[in-house]
Amino acid sequence: MPGSHTGGVRHSEFWDRMEHHLGAGYARVWASTQVLGDLGSRTVDEALDAGEQPKTVWRAVWASLELPERER
Repeated sequence: MPGSHTGGVRHSEFWDRMEHHLGAGYARVWASTQVLGDLGSRTVDEALDAGEQPKTVWRAVWASLELPERER
């Protein structure tokens, strides 16, 4: 649920980070199509829909995009 708070990272904060790094138009597309091994071979959307913590999902995205440590 947008704006809900789970595991230290809000869904809204998660999507803000995604849009910051991938752009507003591409973040949602990437989240629905990019399969990440760190998420059990699921997409970001699938992981979030299954109840995975946004913080956990962000860490998988961070690793996949090879972002700097400060963005973790």
